[in-house]
Amino acid sequence: MSSIPAAEPAYDLVVIGAGINGLGIARDAAARGLRVAVVEKDDLCSGVSAWSGRLVHGGLRYLEHGEIPLVRESLKERERLFRLAPHLVKPVRLLMPFFAKNKRPPWMIRIGMIGYDVLSFDKQSPWHRILNRRAIERRFPGIERDGLSGSAMFTDGQLEYAERLCVELAVGAAADGARILTHTAATGMPVANGRVTGVTVRTQDGEERTLPAKVVVNAAGPWVDWVLGNPNGGTVRPGEQRHIGGAKGTHVIVDAFPGAPKDVVYYESQADQRLVLVIPWMGRFLIGCTDSKFEDDPDEARAEAEEVEYLLKEVNTLVPGAHLTEADVLYTYSGVRPLPHRPGVPEWRVPRSHILHDHGKEGRTNLISAISGKLTTYRQLAEDAVDLVQKRLGRRVTASPTRDLAFPGARAADLEAFARDFVATAPLDRDVAERLVDLYGTRAESIVQLQQAEPDLARRLSDSAPLIAAEVAFVVDTEFALTVADVFARRTLLAFEPGHGLDAVDAVADVMADRLGWDAGQRQASIEDYRRWLGHLAVPAPVAARAERVGA
Repeated sequence: MSSIPAAEPAYDLVVIGAGINGLGIARDAAARGLRVAVVEKDDLCSGVSAWSGRLVHGGLRYLEHGEIPLVRESLKERERLFRLAPHLVKPVRLLMPFFAKNKRPPWMIRIGMIGYDVLSFDKQSPWHRILNRRAIERRFPGIERDGLSGSAMFTDGQLEYAERLCVELAVGAAADGARILTHTAATGMPVANGRVTGVTVRTQDGEERTLPAKVVVNAAGPWVDWVLGNPNGGTVRPGEQRHIGGAKGTHVIVDAFPGAPKDVVYYESQADQRLVLVIPWMGRFLIGCTDSKFEDDPDEARAEAEEVEYLLKEVNTLVPGAHLTEADVLYTYSGVRPLPHRPGVPEWRVPRSHILHDHGKEGRTNLISAISGKLTTYRQLAEDAVDLVQKRLGRRVTASPTRDLAFPGARAADLEAFARDFVATAPLDRDVAERLVDLYGTRAESIVQLQQAEPDLARRLSDSAPLIAAEVAFVVDTEFALTVADVFARRTLLAFEPGHGLDAVDAVADVMADRLGWDAGQRQASIEDYRRWLGHLAVPAPVAARAERVGA
């Protein structure tokens, strides 16, 4: 799927980066009839898009900073995702408790709630409610009582599988003719007469080639400056500026704990007034996140011991009966937000609205960099970017079809009815059927068809998870999975389950070797690459050492 033809006609658009923004741009452009290619040095959703809090939200805290247009845009896009990707983006209730020590008093939160509802006047989800102390204690019995007077309760969205949303964007773009080139690094952008003429790439096999392009969009997220030849914190090209001022966010993942909430809890830290989240996620809890400047290569972002300790302390303050220690941390993850470079401005105050920077004045006409943005508003960023691309191509700006275009896995008149029927009638064990429809929506039917065409693919590959060979074959055949890490971390999501799917790693590699024609060396190398990738989830060494002593 990542092969590059020897002779390639010029693309209307080459997108660098296959995160949520790059794939959103590719899908929008391809849906409007442009000839598009996406190049990504790693895999779909292998960067910051995978390391978020996995919420699709309006950005309540942005009201505090006066970013009203961003909140309105976010709320509109949240409702759109509820409608277009209901198998992946689902409404979730959030609690925002009122404590006497909060910097933000209850009246301020109430005003914010009213503003949040007014700005989403056209939504289908329920409006906020204010719970008194007795009501919040009933709903969240484990909450700290000292200084508690009540809570706001409101609705936002949850995207448990951010990776799956990105994959479906790629599948949809490819269906409209886009070429998706993963494990293909952008190494340069040739310029002739002040115009960018394409993107030079290097494939996983070391092949180098230039993809001719009329317009290039740099959607590399926190790597935007690296792609431009200006690493963060380093020197910049004459006439250019630094664009990204990255901020690292860390999350920790724990099992259910005494007093744990059933809802997402969004609360003010008693230590430093930052807002912290406790999020039910995949049967466990996602706790985050931190916010600190990060100047190094985003690939190197990892959780630090102090961050883990801070987050655990916050949860133990909110839920006195939790008694979480480092020994309870299953794994961690960190990502770098691609915020605009704003020297002297605290990370939490840097605007999240997206920026489309045209490099024409810097001697690289027809090169555009996408800066900042957030997961919820990726589609609007993409629409704005493709509008600009069409202008650069000298074409009439056409309406974006993505405003009403259902995701590939949501193409059913009644998705809930489809899911019930699929689980009841598919020739699969019930746990396998439930897993497939949860991850793939209506596309789960294609996995059944593949299994029926190749009965050997019905075999289970794991003792700990309902994974069958047909699922692995399907993601290799149709979802651009080229490595073992691609399958576990961005397609099946077993990397985030207990044991990280390692009991199935050999069996998965066997299926992939058969589909991709690997020899024994390639098979083993891909397994080892996945084991190294798991370092992204490591508990930081000082904390891990204490956890080991506790468990001894």
